[in-house]
Amino acid sequence: MLNITDDLDTLLEVLPANVADAVRARPNNFALLEIVLDLGRPPEARYPHEEAVLSETEVTEADIDFVVSRIGMFTSDNRAGIERTLHRISCMRNRQGRIIGLTLRVGRAVFGTIRIIDDLVRDEKSVLLLGRPGVGKTTMLREVARFLADDQNKRVIVVDTSNEIAGDGDIPHPGIGSARRMQVPSPELQHAVMIEAVENHMPEVIIIDEIGTDREAAAARTIAERGVQLIATAHGNTLENLVMNPTLSDLVGGIESVTLSDEEARRRGTQKSILERRAPPTFDILVEIQSYNQVAVHKSVSETVDSILRGYEVPPEMRELDPGGELTIGKGPAGKEQHRAESAGLPTAAVADFAAAAAPRPPPEPGPERRIYPFGVSRQRLKQALRETQFPGALVDHLDDADVVVTLRPYYRRKPQTLHDAEARSIPIYVVKSNTVVQLEQVLLTMRSERANDPVTTALKEAEDAIGQVLNKYNPVDLNPQNSYIRRLQHMTAQRYNLMSRSVGKDPNRFVRITPSGAR
Repeated sequence: MLNITDDLDTLLEVLPANVADAVRARPNNFALLEIVLDLGRPPEARYPHEEAVLSETEVTEADIDFVVSRIGMFTSDNRAGIERTLHRISCMRNRQGRIIGLTLRVGRAVFGTIRIIDDLVRDEKSVLLLGRPGVGKTTMLREVARFLADDQNKRVIVVDTSNEIAGDGDIPHPGIGSARRMQVPSPELQHAVMIEAVENHMPEVIIIDEIGTDREAAAARTIAERGVQLIATAHGNTLENLVMNPTLSDLVGGIESVTLSDEEARRRGTQKSILERRAPPTFDILVEIQSYNQVAVHKSVSETVDSILRGYEVPPEMRELDPGGELTIGKGPAGKEQHRAESAGLPTAAVADFAAAAAPRPPPEPGPERRIYPFGVSRQRLKQALRETQFPGALVDHLDDADVVVTLRPYYRRKPQTLHDAEARSIPIYVVKSNTVVQLEQVLLTMRSERANDPVTTALKEAEDAIGQVLNKYNPVDLNPQNSYIRRLQHMTAQRYNLMSRSVGKDPNRFVRITPSGAR
């Protein structure tokens, strides 16, 4: 069960009497988010789905001065607080620096939120919390500090940049238990205080709120490399947001572009530039907070990031805390099939294939040239590749109905039982390097090349022969006229070999001209 304390009376005591009385008369203050005082406007109280005007009298300079005189000093980030509480007051200033607006946000200590992730932080692994503003990241971080310091008897240091975790004043709020708190003079110095905490105070755990700059990300990596457990929050809602954030991607290992040689790119069947994870992630586990009682957990950040970069879809572990305090952990949509995939040593991307294998098998579509069983390959992307190439094939849900299998190279190397069965039945297996539409299109074109007298196959063979001539003689080569679809495939073929190509002429006599790189 959650136990919530908010010290609301302490916040109301700093307000002008008429505003404080209007708030006290409200019936739903258990959900009060903030009180807004803007010069020349009526004061407002804001709730999750409501904004209430507290008085018809406009806020005056005297009202604002009354509040400012009863709270702590504003720092460089225009934030202040009330000593030994979690309430936060932010100000707006005019161009001369005069305060003309105040936002008084209600701070609450919620005891019990740790229940949903206590096993994760207890394992001494570094955990990163993500979520939209207001979802409860800081609240959960505060409870983590108390749990590790009091229940687990660890040396915990809280780096409290804006005094949001442990409140204003020199004595920290009891919400962090016996954890120690280091205040930060200004936000731009957070990274320096993070390093100071490790060097001066020998913590076992460091708690940090809102890592948002490259310096802070670098400091977090330094702390993790020294063997200190990190629990932190960062800007972003999901792991994929973080992967694509150039400033913070280092928290999950960093992303770099790797340029392959022409020969290696041709062998892999990919573009010359690909994305790969640069280093081990700073955080072992990532938690996406959806609400106080629901989170999504990525238990291995390194494996999930690698899967994202290769185009896999990796469902997180879903956790939900019911009103009675019982924790429910979901294994994702595949259920039992996920356990079977894990026992077979497969990544989570293979779960959908196990689910399909366990489901009732409908008869395959009548009359396709190829009945394709995708193993570990995105069915949605394979369907898109079928549409793009106009390949006369159909996807089936079980190996028994297939006459061809498409899989990824990591799976083929492991040779799980499904692929052993396919080989035993002499079912052709086509292997792709990455789970992209372009790779899957190339596999389908390879299948098509097995047909005799196929116009697409003939046109692509002509393009391959022309590419050989261009590479050997360094002269342009013109291909036979083709329709727009085949010309697109010929352009893609030239691009694979890092050659230039362009369409010349008008339909129906429009054709592709392949030229050496740099030539015109």
